[in-house]
Amino acid sequence: MYKTEVRGPLILGDKNYRQISSDIIAPIDRPAPLWWKAVFGLGILATLFGLFAMYQTVAKGIGTWGVNNSVGWGWEIINFVWWIGIGHAGTAFSIFLLILRQKWRTSINRAAEAMTVVAVGAAAIFPALHMGRVWLAFYIFPYPNSRGPLWVNFNSPLFWDFIAISAYLLISASFWYYGMVPDFATIRDKATSKIKKAVYGFFAFGWTGSTSEWLRYEALSYVLGGIAAVLVVSVHSIVSTDFAVSVIPGWHTTVFPPYFVVGAIFSGFAMVMTLMIIIRKMYKFQDYVTNSHLDAIARILIFISLIMGTAYATEIFVAWYSGSQYEMFTFFKNRITGDYTFQFWAMVVCNAIIPQLFWFKKIRQNLTIAFIISLLINLGMWYERFNILITSLSKDYLPSSWVTYHPTWVEVGVYIGTLGIFITGVLLFFKFIPMIAISEVKSILKVTSIKKNESKISSHGQ
Repeated sequence: MYKTEVRGPLILGDKNYRQISSDIIAPIDRPAPLWWKAVFGLGILATLFGLFAMYQTVAKGIGTWGVNNSVGWGWEIINFVWWIGIGHAGTAFSIFLLILRQKWRTSINRAAEAMTVVAVGAAAIFPALHMGRVWLAFYIFPYPNSRGPLWVNFNSPLFWDFIAISAYLLISASFWYYGMVPDFATIRDKATSKIKKAVYGFFAFGWTGSTSEWLRYEALSYVLGGIAAVLVVSVHSIVSTDFAVSVIPGWHTTVFPPYFVVGAIFSGFAMVMTLMIIIRKMYKFQDYVTNSHLDAIARILIFISLIMGTAYATEIFVAWYSGSQYEMFTFFKNRITGDYTFQFWAMVVCNAIIPQLFWFKKIRQNLTIAFIISLLINLGMWYERFNILITSLSKDYLPSSWVTYHPTWVEVGVYIGTLGIFITGVLLFFKFIPMIAISEVKSILKVTSIKKNESKISSHGQ
């Protein structure tokens, strides 16, 4: 049972069910604020710039990128793995915390799931572009075809990525949409516009809120949750296997699958904190996204940061203990020291050291510092992917083939485009979909809320 007096309230104020619906639906009914329009415009511009960069890639080929014979994977695969990692937050919140019956997830899971769908969609762009001939992307689809005995190459990481992304996107979108059905019905019943009533009524699938519907709804939630729980682990394990099956120094290690999965959840939770602080501030949802919610996320980030630090130390120890001169060179001469020293130590500081500041309660409750730390974590996770790819590929077994890698404006443009897609998608979610799960918040109202009078009495007593 959730003990409000110990862990803090999850819903502030003397709320009733009608107020919860009105508060959460209010941003949908109101005109978009000025800041929303400004940021949405920037997102559209970034998306257009990215589309132009993608056009350059398709029209002229991947020769427009900075990749070469040695560094065949550049910013595209770095950003692919980074976006997939961010996309792990939604299912982690929705599934693991649901199974563990953590009630504080109810105000956060909707935004985390929306972030997952948009991030995985952005990630899917990079492997498709990396094929060179995007119009032949259907060749990696495993379906019966008329091309004779020509099937997909089951040994290809591109095929693995297609299976991982498509399965993960399908289950994430299904779980996200399924959870919104009762809320769509709430908006439908409260809508005064005939168009809005018809649109939200269509997406509500005729939901009436009967007992039998709720029983089936909750049962199916656990079924979808069980399927998604497997995918959370398998998807990033597959992405890590893209590297681990090779013989490149720094890649062929058995720690990669758990290392990648934990890192993905780490970056995802950090992005969730970033998003929830913005939602809390801009939409004045302090009564629903409380300090208790952000404190819980910060505590999880502390724990995962310790795991990441242990993984970094394990990699270095195994490289030294192996006695392999190639492994030792990659870690000690090309990462810890050498050409990529800054990137390596930026990764360590942002991921393993700075999050430890969350041990201090004052920092956990300072939203400005928490917001900055969450951004630094995602910066550190980007540097982690950079370290894994570039440092191993730029200097391999043959010194004669050593080369430096620098991204071109086309690669940077594609990345900026995906950032624009992410910003645009999240802002559309803010405007047209309830940012907080209305039905789930109502389910915990009685046991996790605190009334204004009670808070005043306790404060006077103290």
